[in-house]
Amino acid sequence: MYGGSHTLVHIGGCLRSSSVMKKQPALESIVFVIDDDASVRASLQSLFESVGFRVQLYSSADEFLQSERPDLPCCLVLDVRLPGLSGLEFQSELAKMGTDLPIIFMTGHGDIPMTVQAMKAGAVEFLTKPCRDQQLLDAVRLAIEVHRARRKEEKHIAVLRNQFASLTAREKEVVGLVTAGLLNKRIAAELDISEVTVKMHRGNIIRKMQARSLADLVRMADLLGVARSRRVAT
Repeated sequence: MYGGSHTLVHIGGCLRSSSVMKKQPALESIVFVIDDDASVRASLQSLFESVGFRVQLYSSADEFLQSERPDLPCCLVLDVRLPGLSGLEFQSELAKMGTDLPIIFMTGHGDIPMTVQAMKAGAVEFLTKPCRDQQLLDAVRLAIEVHRARRKEEKHIAVLRNQFASLTAREKEVVGLVTAGLLNKRIAAELDISEVTVKMHRGNIIRKMQARSLADLVRMADLLGVARSRRVAT
């Protein structure tokens, strides 16, 4: 909500400040809007572009799915009531497709069960029209930062997978034992090799994985889902 002297007017389901909003540079990102009301789409486009966001507009979920979209940090502002798939049904379809897209719902007909369903399914926010510009912008900024962080983590994990794939079969086996907390002597007994060989494998692993420490290697293994092994030597 804006300061005391600002006048709020109702435009496209949001309460718009009559004062000119100061445009702030936004990091490269995009807001997707799906709403079957052309006036709402135009109003939201004006709002988001006024603070530096790129915007793409759609009148239905099908139109969104059939479009080409930039590979950028993004979020989806989604109306609940749509032609064809409803907003909630579309949220479920995106999850089934493995599309990890932060969603902000907007509706003039929300209720508690609907809100709970959307939030449990991972929505960032569920806003009831009329909503204030700042409330919506705050939700969009949060959603984009969430997506930016997810993309960064996904890229990091992809790098780790490539590094892990460069390990030999024996080195991968040693990773499981090292991250389980076994000392070199115990690992040597487990694998029936010398301690010197274990030290050589550990050095290769640290170098190839670019781990700064054992704790760092453990975190990497956890991110990759590497099973920690505690075999009993025979």
